Amino acid sequence: MTDQNAAGTDPRLGLTVTHRRYVSYAEAHYAGHLVAGGYVLGLFGDVATEVCIRTDGDEGLLASYAEVRFLAPVRAGDVLEVSATVVRVGNRSRDLDLAARVVARGEPERGESAAGVVEPATVVVTARATVVVPPGS
Repeated sequence: MTDQNAAGTDPRLGLTVTHRRYVSYAEAHYAGHLVAGGYVLGLFGDVATEVCIRTDGDEGLLASYAEVRFLAPVRAGDVLEVSATVVRVGNRSRDLDLAARVVARGEPERGESAAGVVEPATVVVTARATVVVPPGS
């Protein structure tokens, strides 16, 4: 495999894609309106797909996760910001650094529909992923 980023010449390196998503109360799986960690992994898959489309013109395939770290809870009513940054480009594979942050959170103690911005955003999940694209993409 040729690692095209050794010299820092590949323009895909450093590309960052960011999505934001409101976490519906339908996603709550545990007491306290906690959301299962797999929900965020699904969002990582979505943002990784857009990275592949932007870098290679193909949806690609998320082949593996490494170093997945669940750092803080995700709750129904949160607004998540999910980002993927290309950190390595191979022939058909790309490594991505992934992060999910809570940028807004429901505040039910202030009222049923009350919410506030979380500043600074709270990092809730991080991971490294490898995506692959078809030959010739």
